[in-house]
Amino acid sequence: MAEAGKTALIAGCSGLVGARLLPLLLDSGGYSRVLALSRRPLALEHPLLANRVVRFDAGLEAQIAGMRCRHAFCCLGTTQREAGGQAAFRAVDYELVLRVARAALATGAERLVVISAVDASENSRNFYLRVKGETERALATLSFGALDIMQPSVLLGVRRELRALEMLAQALLWALNPLLLGRFARYRGIAAGTVAAAMVTAAGSGRRGISRYTYREIRALAAALKVDQPRL
Repeated sequence: MAEAGKTALIAGCSGLVGARLLPLLLDSGGYSRVLALSRRPLALEHPLLANRVVRFDAGLEAQIAGMRCRHAFCCLGTTQREAGGQAAFRAVDYELVLRVARAALATGAERLVVISAVDASENSRNFYLRVKGETERALATLSFGALDIMQPSVLLGVRRELRALEMLAQALLWALNPLLLGRFARYRGIAAGTVAAAMVTAAGSGRRGISRYTYREIRALAAALKVDQPRL
């Protein structure tokens, strides 16, 4: 049963993982209210849902001033191709994520659950992984009592916009996943719904400090929520 006044904040709720996470939060029984931040009104109604349309790039803290949240979930993310270049990618996956995290702190959030990437490192030669690592480092300096970092490899799932090459890559990963054993299992593709379920479980774990989860840990967390998962 949800604690009175226990509110979750979620940003990125229209993306591949966020679109699956939002219904789980609403139906989990752990929250009395779910505050969803979005650029446009969501096509979803639920008695516990409070949808706040915001401008993420302009004074986010002021736009949600007066709201109180216990847990925050950030599913924001893009790709260089989608964003249109490295600078635009960094503006989302670093600057925007940090902006949401600081706004969540201002609401009183004690815990942040966020999506990063496997092998994220601020020292990586790969630009994508380096930005993800820099984001993790910056989040770690904030005063959350708990920071849960999901580090999946390729996310599997049907997006709203069909991308032929991405769908082909996903099909290949379905075939390759069983071959990735031992220390290589961390690189297995994982269903977006599985990551979403893991985020809910991590938030309710009571674990403090910084925790990072790759393929096996994400699967284990998701299994605890007892929702259907693809066998990948």
